Amino acid sequence: MKKFINAVEDVENEMLEGMCDAYPDKVERLEGTDVIVRKQKKEGKVAIISGGGSGHEPSHAGFVGKGMLDAAVPGAIYTSPAPDQILEAINAADAGKGVLMVVKNYSGDVMNFEMAADMADDIEVEEVITNDDVAVDNKEDRRGVAGTIFVHKIAGAKAEAGASLAEVKAVAEKVIANTRTMGAALKPSTIPAAGKPGFELADDEMEIGIGIHGEPGISREPLKPANDIVDELLSHILGDDVDYSGSEVAVMVNGSGATPLMELYLMNKRVHDVLTEKGIKVAKTFVGNIMTSIDMAGASISLLKLDDEMKELLNAPADTIAFTQD
Repeated sequence: MKKFINAVEDVENEMLEGMCDAYPDKVERLEGTDVIVRKQKKEGKVAIISGGGSGHEPSHAGFVGKGMLDAAVPGAIYTSPAPDQILEAINAADAGKGVLMVVKNYSGDVMNFEMAADMADDIEVEEVITNDDVAVDNKEDRRGVAGTIFVHKIAGAKAEAGASLAEVKAVAEKVIANTRTMGAALKPSTIPAAGKPGFELADDEMEIGIGIHGEPGISREPLKPANDIVDELLSHILGDDVDYSGSEVAVMVNGSGATPLMELYLMNKRVHDVLTEKGIKVAKTFVGNIMTSIDMAGASISLLKLDDEMKELLNAPADTIAFTQD
């Protein structure tokens, strides 16, 4: 294993310290915790928190700031944060109008965030659970993956505008209902504590439908040209229960950590070509490492079917480490 680390047990702590050192005007670490909070807290608004295991950077702490999250709670690598840390985030983020928790659909995350909400005193807490991964057939079991960031952005903009907790939750649920994601991997990730890849793929193999922690996909196939991979991923997304025909969409081509931007842009070209052929208009595109899997070589495609409200909120200002727009 070759990595730029010191002691394995210090990776998460040193990462958080380095992040705060790099962006002291945007975020800070809540003393005595692993919680990252917005440096300039805005009172009198709904607070939005999210989190999950480390290893997905810039998610989730990279999206703390104006117009997105008010706090993020990283756990150990690929491990849900503990309820007491989530409770610290709830208490620190609360600005007088309640807290919305954006939780990815993994059993540990759901259980720990809900435990923290039950422990919160005198703070109204609601949750939404993201489940955009169409690689899982059973909708109740679908994993929350890169499309979660659409929820952070749109719900965050709604909260920044002064909406009520019920209104922010409603728009978050609308985003979840209209977002679908599918990914593929060419090489696995290596968790520092394990010291070896989480699974094996031959040089001529790829995994279709892989999870963001290296969970198995729906098939292991011979490696194909990029256009064919994109076509296969889009076939699952467009073949699901969201009718994208004639609609406007937001596109996210997300890298898993070790995929060059050159390849992500190449994939994005094919996404745009296919959607154009199908009469689907692309209103906004995001390309880059957005929700990664440490050093996995892979990518995912997310589509969000937009209405006027979601489109306006998607284009609203934001100022975070990983995403800024005026």
